[in-house]
Amino acid sequence: MVYKSKTQKTYLLSPVALFISGVLSPFAFADDTPLEVIEVHGHAQNKHLALGSSESLLSDLGVDFSDAGGVSNLPILNGLMGDRVKVLIDGADVTAACANHMNPPLSYISANQISSYNVAAGVSPVSAGGDNIAGVISVNSISPQYSDSNELGWHSGYVSAKYSSVDNGRKLGVGARLASDTFSLNYQGSFSDADSYEDGNGDVVLDTLYRAQNHSLTAAMRDDKQQLVIKLTHQKIPYQGFANQYMDMTDNTSYGAIAQYKRSFDNSELEGQVNWHSVKHEMGFFSEEKRGMMPMKTDAQDISTQLKWRIALNKNSSILLAQEYYNYSIDDWWPGIEGSTMMGPDDYVNINNGKRERIAAFAEFESQINTKLWLNVGVRIESINTHVGEVQSYNDGMSMMGIGSMETMTMSDTSTDNSIAAQNFNAANRDKTDTIVDANLLINYQITNYDELQFGLARKNRAPNLYERYSWGVSNMATTMIGWYGDGNGYIGNPDLDVETAHTISATYIKQAKDDGWRLSTNVWYTDVNDYIDADIVRSFNSYDLDNTARNILQFTNVDAILYGAKIDLTANIYESKDLGNWQLHANVTNTRGKRDDTNQPLYQIKPLQTQLGISQQINRFENALSWQWVDAKSRVDNNRFENQTDSYSLINLSSKATWDSLTLSAEVSNVFDEYYQLPLGGVSIAALKQDSGNGFEQLAGQGRSFNVSVSYAF
Repeated sequence: MVYKSKTQKTYLLSPVALFISGVLSPFAFADDTPLEVIEVHGHAQNKHLALGSSESLLSDLGVDFSDAGGVSNLPILNGLMGDRVKVLIDGADVTAACANHMNPPLSYISANQISSYNVAAGVSPVSAGGDNIAGVISVNSISPQYSDSNELGWHSGYVSAKYSSVDNGRKLGVGARLASDTFSLNYQGSFSDADSYEDGNGDVVLDTLYRAQNHSLTAAMRDDKQQLVIKLTHQKIPYQGFANQYMDMTDNTSYGAIAQYKRSFDNSELEGQVNWHSVKHEMGFFSEEKRGMMPMKTDAQDISTQLKWRIALNKNSSILLAQEYYNYSIDDWWPGIEGSTMMGPDDYVNINNGKRERIAAFAEFESQINTKLWLNVGVRIESINTHVGEVQSYNDGMSMMGIGSMETMTMSDTSTDNSIAAQNFNAANRDKTDTIVDANLLINYQITNYDELQFGLARKNRAPNLYERYSWGVSNMATTMIGWYGDGNGYIGNPDLDVETAHTISATYIKQAKDDGWRLSTNVWYTDVNDYIDADIVRSFNSYDLDNTARNILQFTNVDAILYGAKIDLTANIYESKDLGNWQLHANVTNTRGKRDDTNQPLYQIKPLQTQLGISQQINRFENALSWQWVDAKSRVDNNRFENQTDSYSLINLSSKATWDSLTLSAEVSNVFDEYYQLPLGGVSIAALKQDSGNGFEQLAGQGRSFNVSVSYAF
C-alpha cells in the first residue's frame, strides 16, 4: 500500500491494491487538516462536473456495462454480470428489486454524490464483500468534513449543470455543507431528464428516455476517538425507458438510512453499521415509443448490520474479525386488469413474501512483512437461506393474448399452464439453505523501487437470487417478464439451483520509469466456475411468425464455465514545456473470453477485444483531451439466447475544461464523426421491434455525435 500526503501526486495502483487501500486502511476522520491519508485512483471529491449515472466514473477503472435504462445499466467485471458483481453503496448491500433488474444498486446514487470509488475485479479480500464471484465495486458518498471553529457555520457548496445534445439531456447537481470542528451536515442532490437519444444515422433509438432524482442528507459527529454518521436517502424515478425489455419502469420510489459508528482504541479499531433501504417499484408503459397495457408491482426491503474489529498485532500486522447480517424481503405481483381474459380476474403473484437471508463471519490477516512483501489472507463463512410463500396465476383456464394485447401467443401460452405450474410450485420445497466458504490470498512484492508483482488467488461463491430460483411461470408472457439480459427471451426459475463457486488466479506486473515518466501495468487472470448459472432451452416461440422473430424459453441451470483475459495499461508523459504545457499519453488493451465447459459455447455478453488511446494536455487553467476507442467485431455469441453479432467500430471524443477559483466550464464532443455502431453489450431493441417487426430483433444502437456543455460553481 502507498501512503502519501493529500498534496502529493496520486499513485496509480492495480484494482486489487486500490480496493485494499480503500477498505482495509485504518480509520481516518476526514477534516481540513493535512493528515496523512491513503488516496486511491478513483477519488472524485469536488469533481461536480460528473453528473448523472456513475457509469462514466467506473468505466475508467475497467468496468463494462450491460445496457439497460439511462441510469440503470448493469456493471460487468471480467465478463461476469448481474448479481455476480457485488456493489456496495457506502458499505451497504442494496438488492435489485425487479424481475428485470431495473433498479440495480448503482441507480440509487448519482455521480456528483460520489466522493470515492473502488473496483476489485476477480480476486478481492473477503472483507470487501461476500456472495459474489466477479468482484466488488465500492462507491462511497460519506466523507464528513469539519472546520476549525467550534461554532456551526457554512462550510462549502456547489451547483453544477450539464446539457447533452444527443438526447436533449439536462442534469443538475447541488450540494451544501455546514460544519464545526465536531459536527458536519451535508446535502447532496441530483436531477436528470433526457429524451430518447439519436444514433449515428440520426434515427431516434426508441424508449431510451428517462427522468430521475436522488437526494441524500448526511450528519456526522466526532471527537478525538470516535465518529457517528447518519445518512438519509431518497430516490424518485417517475419513468425510465428500457428499450431491450418488454416492460418499462413507471415508478421507483425509495427511502434509505445508514448509521455508521467508528471508534479507535490504543491497539484496535471498531466499526459498526446498520442499513435500511425500502423501495416501491412499478413497471408498465408510459410512452408512445413502446405501447402496451400491463402493470407489475414490487415492494422490497433490505436490512443489514455489520460489525468489524481490527486488532493491531504489531506496527506492521493486524487481524480483522467481523460478523455481518443481511435480510432481503420482496413481494412481486402483477395486478389483474378488469375485463381482461388474459390478465385477470386475479392478481398474478410472482414472488410472495420472498426472503433472502445471509449470516456471515470472516477473519482476515494483513501484514507488511518487510519493505518488499505485503500479504493479505482471509476466510469467510456464510449461511444463505432463501424461501418464498405460495403463488397464484391470473386465472385457471382462459387462453391469453400477448403482451399489451399486441400479439397472439401460441396455444401453449395459456393460463392453464401457469395454473398447473403454480400448483406444482406450491407443492414443492421452497426453502433452501446454502453454506459457503470464501478464501483469498493476496501478495504484493516490490521487486525493485520500479518493479512490482501482485498475485491473487481466491475461492468465491454466490447463491442464486430469488428470481433465478423461484420464477415459476411457464407461459410465454410470464417467462418474458423474467430476465435482466435484454435478449428478448423468456426465463423459468429452478428451485434446485446450486451455488456458483469460482476459483480465480490473477497476476499483475507493474513497471515504472525511474523519473516517473511512464508506468506500464499488465494483468492476466483465469476463473474456473463450478455450477455457473446459465440457461438451457425449454422450447421456442415466435410471436410475429417471421424468420427473424423467433425467441427461446430457457430455464436456469447449473453448468461449468471458464473465463479468462488480459489487460495492458500504459501512462506516459510525452512532452512538457512552458508554452504548451504538460502532455500525457494513456493507452490500454483489454481482451476477455468465456465459455461453457459442456458445449464450448461462448457465454452471453462477453465484450470483444477493445483498445483505448488518449492524449491529454494541461496548461495553466486549461485541460484538453482527445481519445480514441476501438472495439473489435463481436463474433463469439451465445446461440441459445440468439445473441447478435456486431461489427467493429471506433469512436473519437474531444473535450476541454477550464477552471478558475470557484468556476469550472467544460465542453465536449463525443462520437465526433457521428459513427453508427451497435452496442456489443446492448441486447436487442424490443421497442423498435414493436414499432416495426420487419427488422426482427436488432441490436441496440449506440449514441451518435453529442455536443455537451457543463458548468460548476463552488461557493
